[in-house]
Amino acid sequence: MKAEIISIGDELLIGQVVNTNASWMAAELNKWGIPVVQITAISDKETAIISALDEASERADIILITGGLGPTKDDITKHVLAKYFNSKLIFHEPSFEQVKNLFRVRNYEVTPINRKQAEIPENCIPLTNIHGTAPGMWFEKEGKVFVSMPGVPFEMKALMRNEVLPRLREKFEAGHIFHKTIMTFGMGESRLAEKIEDIENSLPGFIKLAYLPQPGIVRLRLSATGKDESTLKGEVQKYCKAINERVPELVFGYDDITMEKVVGKLLLVKNKTLTTAESCTGGYLAHLITSIAGSSAYFIGSVISYSNEVKTNELGVKAVDLYKHGAVSKQVVEQMAIGVREKLNSDYSLATSGIAGPDGGTEEKPVGTVWIALASKDGVKSKLLNLGEHRGRNIRRSALAALNMLRQELITDQTDCCDNQ
Repeated sequence: MKAEIISIGDELLIGQVVNTNASWMAAELNKWGIPVVQITAISDKETAIISALDEASERADIILITGGLGPTKDDITKHVLAKYFNSKLIFHEPSFEQVKNLFRVRNYEVTPINRKQAEIPENCIPLTNIHGTAPGMWFEKEGKVFVSMPGVPFEMKALMRNEVLPRLREKFEAGHIFHKTIMTFGMGESRLAEKIEDIENSLPGFIKLAYLPQPGIVRLRLSATGKDESTLKGEVQKYCKAINERVPELVFGYDDITMEKVVGKLLLVKNKTLTTAESCTGGYLAHLITSIAGSSAYFIGSVISYSNEVKTNELGVKAVDLYKHGAVSKQVVEQMAIGVREKLNSDYSLATSGIAGPDGGTEEKPVGTVWIALASKDGVKSKLLNLGEHRGRNIRRSALAALNMLRQELITDQTDCCDNQ
């Protein structure tokens, strides 16, 4: 059993609207063991819709369609579906009652154009849309299921949960799909692939490994498909453990956990506090830390020392070191970390100073040169990063590298951050 998603709307093709519907639907289908073979976005044109339906029915058993069910002239999906399934539009009284009830609650008047929403193809099964005026429509043809739903996200989601997924589970015998994602930091995907090449080559045919890179982070997703869920989970966990044992220094967690959440958990468990002194990251490091609910239990505050004057006046950085070594240096970033820790009285402090770009680089210190530092009662340590020329990526990777430095300081063994997530 395979599914395909067709999203209809010119707004998707011109970039005016992001197709979040398709990603949500794919995730829900995966939960129920239904793999999605393709996602297609098409225009509001009859030829495009018919062509997409023909092609999808060659690939998939379930074709889910969203969009084009509004009451205005540009919404043609319902008319095209009636033609495609050799049917005619009929007035469906229960759907009209739903429209009237919805408008009564909202204190709206039902107009003739709203009444047309209750017209549906005669040979479809109408699906109740509790949040909108356009009913969903279920068609069957040559053993395939076609379902058309509104493009409004909260209407589509309710239809999927209440109508579509229950009917699919009754009609088809679904298998199981199990995903486990290993979160790694500090190594690019090509080098990481070399490190675990033999493990990847030993994977059985029903398990697939995908590399999902983003700035500073590579997610390793193990996906297994089959009939017995417990077997799938056991096999995936076995290979997950093998990868973790191969590169324990890179693994910071599982599934969708973030570096900032891992660090926050460790600080809470150890009852420690944190402060930051930021130059090139401009507060982004503090933003990541405080994006976690409950971070006030361990995060005290930050000094955004973007200028040299703030570095000297607020953090106690020596002017002679700024002159001799420059703001982007080991000497300065270590003094920043020490200074903010003493000023705000925390257990740990992190500091960043670098050249984010696109300007400001020199031959000696090109764009992407960043120093990070960690201070504690045991002293201070620092690290040089050479990140590249993209400003946004440099800021994010610098902040993540600083958090990772603290994470490695806090963990007593690798299970601290990777178990029970």
